[in-house]
Amino acid sequence: MAAHLSYGRVNLNVLREAVRRELREFLDKCAGSKAIVWDEYLTGPFGLIAQYSLLKEHEVEKMFTLKGSRLPAADVKNIIFFVRPRLELMDIIAENVLSEDKRGPARDFHILFVPRRSLLCEQRLKDLGVLGSFIHREEYSLDLIPFDGDLLSMESEGAFKECYLESDQTSLYHAAKGLMTLQALYGTIPQIFGKGECARQVANMMIRMKREFTGSQNSIFPVFDNLLLLDRNVDLLTPLATQLTYEGLIDEIYGIQNSYVKLPPEKFAPKKQGDGGKDLPTEAKKLQLNSAEELYAEIRDKNFNAVGSVLSKKAKVISAAFEERHNAKTVGEIKQFVSQLPHMQAARGSLANHTSIAELIKDVTTSEDFFDKLTVEQEFMSGIDTDKVNSYIEDCIAQKHPLIKVLRLVCLQSVCNSGLKQKVLDYYKREILQTYGYEHILTLHNLEKAGLLKPQSGGRNNYPTIRKTLRLWMDDVNEQNPTDISYVYSGYAPLSVRLAQLLSRPGWRSIEEVLRILPGPHFEERQPLPTGLQKKRQPGENRVTLIFFLGGVTFAEIAALRFLSQLEDGGTEYVIATTKLMNGASWIESLMEKPF
Repeated sequence: MAAHLSYGRVNLNVLREAVRRELREFLDKCAGSKAIVWDEYLTGPFGLIAQYSLLKEHEVEKMFTLKGSRLPAADVKNIIFFVRPRLELMDIIAENVLSEDKRGPARDFHILFVPRRSLLCEQRLKDLGVLGSFIHREEYSLDLIPFDGDLLSMESEGAFKECYLESDQTSLYHAAKGLMTLQALYGTIPQIFGKGECARQVANMMIRMKREFTGSQNSIFPVFDNLLLLDRNVDLLTPLATQLTYEGLIDEIYGIQNSYVKLPPEKFAPKKQGDGGKDLPTEAKKLQLNSAEELYAEIRDKNFNAVGSVLSKKAKVISAAFEERHNAKTVGEIKQFVSQLPHMQAARGSLANHTSIAELIKDVTTSEDFFDKLTVEQEFMSGIDTDKVNSYIEDCIAQKHPLIKVLRLVCLQSVCNSGLKQKVLDYYKREILQTYGYEHILTLHNLEKAGLLKPQSGGRNNYPTIRKTLRLWMDDVNEQNPTDISYVYSGYAPLSVRLAQLLSRPGWRSIEEVLRILPGPHFEERQPLPTGLQKKRQPGENRVTLIFFLGGVTFAEIAALRFLSQLEDGGTEYVIATTKLMNGASWIESLMEKPF
């Protein structure tokens, strides 16, 4: 059991166990010893639902990464390929299978497509002459992966680009399938709200899928009261800004992948007397970050400026606990102290790690450049000087700062101005292409198509209206003891989360004008419940809303939703689902065209 998945109102261990059971059943179909050949992208997500011990119980003896030419030697009966349905991977698999056939004793080959089988891929294997080699060709519908007690992700890295640039609805279909799986486990969700074109399509797919399964009436008492489907392009602004929560900054600076982060090792080396720091480790320090760690659960969603005081308080509490050993006089007292020791030592290790991480982050956040960049971002978000060429951005281009940083700032300015004046846009484009190379013209085209970097249409800037109506900019932010979600960006309240907050109270009717300005339709659907399953809420019991971000979500938005869930009189607790956990840099990178 993964205890951290069951702390919330919705026990996400139920979902984890369901996907583990499906995996075990597939492995048992392939009788005998096994080697798994992994599509490398899948190893991270799989690690969150099944450790090696589970695979070992089902006779998995070897694991390899999918690479061209021959597979490493393995004395096993079955070779199973775990892959995404991608044509380029089929070519590698065919190469593996053909070289294995020449090798000698026959093996049994199997292929597991994640999350769906693909006729195109099977046709490619057939064309390459290896389709007949596979005994089992199946799909493993790993749509939504539980990351934490209130967080699910599909980890579909191309979802935003597919939906908004390529008009490819595959990831929306997987989102709808994932939501159907959730309803099978946690009951029908009575009310669906949505905003955006993709949200509308996912809702339509869900309703169609429900009609197709009319025979099997869902008799589970509903856990969720509402589902809110939100398109990422309804709020293009939030991911572009620098996140200022502890977890958000770890992700901005080091990148969190499948709940793990890799950090520079020298901060974590035990300090030995007199070695002059000669034997510093060279391998990155890898840490898992989730609410299973008590201290991390407490500080991850705080504004970074509030983290230091929590760490120093914790340090005093832990030292005092260790000092207690001097007061333990009787055998009973000593016994009690010893029984608490493992927990205390774990707490001390956790504190040491997070103190080191906080020092690493502080080195960045106290730099002059970080301050300058943040100042420009906050000016744009509060509506200052968004319509002219910005001198800080000019300097960044002139000094050839990382292109992603420049694009992120230019896109932020464009979004906060409902598009740039043509001459400002042309100037930025020209400067970027001359400095970074003309191959980036395709990237600029993609950013324009996605609505991130575009000319202002009709000379009208709608952002001030949106900002004022939704109270997106708050001047008096309390970072230590916040009273509003704007603390996650030290002033800016994420538009997406403000929409969720207003939906729960007083309802979207109060902001009809803004909803019309934002892209895509807004809608509400009701799903009838069988008699006897209507939910009667107890007085004071919170509603549970599942909010699904189509196109990605940031850790700062997750922190803001957790803040709303914990409000005394909030009335709503949120469970968050998304196509991908992302930040501004990984998002812009996913839209960049790789030069050939």
